[in-house]
Amino acid sequence: MRTQLLNRFLRYVQVDTQSDENSEKYPSTDKQLILAKMLKEELEYIGMTDVRMDKYGYVTATLPENTDKKIPVIGFLAHYDTAPDMNGSNVKPQVFENYNGADLIINKDLDIILNIKDFPELVNYKGQTIITASGDTLLGADDKAGIAEIMTVMDYLVNHPEIKHGKIKVAFTPDEEIGKGVDYFDVQQFKADYAYTVDGGPIGELEYENFNAASAKIKIRGRNIHPGYAKDKMINALLIATEINEKLPAKQRPELTEKYEGFFHITQINGTVEETEVHYILRDHDKTEFENKKKLIQDIVNSINKRFAQPIIHLELKDQYYNMREKIEPVMHIVEQARQAMIDVGVKPEIKPVRGGTDGARLSYMGLPCPNIFTGGHNYHGKYEYAVLESMEKSVEVIVRIIENAAKTK
Repeated sequence: MRTQLLNRFLRYVQVDTQSDENSEKYPSTDKQLILAKMLKEELEYIGMTDVRMDKYGYVTATLPENTDKKIPVIGFLAHYDTAPDMNGSNVKPQVFENYNGADLIINKDLDIILNIKDFPELVNYKGQTIITASGDTLLGADDKAGIAEIMTVMDYLVNHPEIKHGKIKVAFTPDEEIGKGVDYFDVQQFKADYAYTVDGGPIGELEYENFNAASAKIKIRGRNIHPGYAKDKMINALLIATEINEKLPAKQRPELTEKYEGFFHITQINGTVEETEVHYILRDHDKTEFENKKKLIQDIVNSINKRFAQPIIHLELKDQYYNMREKIEPVMHIVEQARQAMIDVGVKPEIKPVRGGTDGARLSYMGLPCPNIFTGGHNYHGKYEYAVLESMEKSVEVIVRIIENAAKTK
């Protein structure tokens, strides 16, 4: 399986599938469908049934049960789009076998180095196989590693009918990175009792909590006057943007938070004296604190508008997804099932909250409980991204064991 897994992954990452948050299409980019069609053909080739690709780019397939025993239908999902944060075209993967445990030079000319000082977890993978891009693109392990792992499992099970299992469903989805991954996903048609997204990070990660998330788009209308004659007349939209940012809690920024701590994250600012637009994302695991964050940014906007006695600022607040813990806790046996599968194959489970989002969060609120398991990737969304082949192999083993154990349950 090792060679198949690696070859699949290397093939997938070379297809540009970046999503676009400014697009109004679905999927947001046509190029995502190139990989979607490849995946559909591969699912058919390995012998999956009911293979479909719908008009939204969702690729789904079924592995029929091979036992008369009544077993819950389990789903496995991964997304094929990559993040728009970093160039994702012309990805040139590099495979470093038998990593020596020292700083790893990704690109000498660009001085892109995975060094132990900044990435101390690297030493855990001495002697293993590290996969990176070439220094000027992301790799795309998020989440093409998950796709490669699910596909490898399905291929293995098709060719090993002696492994008894219930019905298994798989789905590959677009636009997860821009928060729209399951906008049109038909949970009822998918017909799984529960599922797992294979979209985590380092080996052992098992997650059933995530942020509550909202976006804030702030449009500021200023008044540009010749600076020599601007007294009591000019309204500088750029300065108002900085004022808003200064009124937010300085300690609640991503670079200063961890674990269950939420944040305000400024992601974009564009403008002039006359007109400026600022984008934020708001995150918190706690629902009350999440609501407080939204209220704070609304109160700041209201206060400034009141000071100018006119609505110079327009705020668009939009909820994106919610903490799936609320929906997973009533069915915690599916988390325990994944935890036990990890133990069975020699992986230490690391149960912790997702400091981000996952399709599984929205799917859980749509009626499909969906924890998240690791893929073996690190440093997603940037040029320092890498995947560990041995961790990817363990993800494959965990998925197989989840399926095996479900079939043994009375």
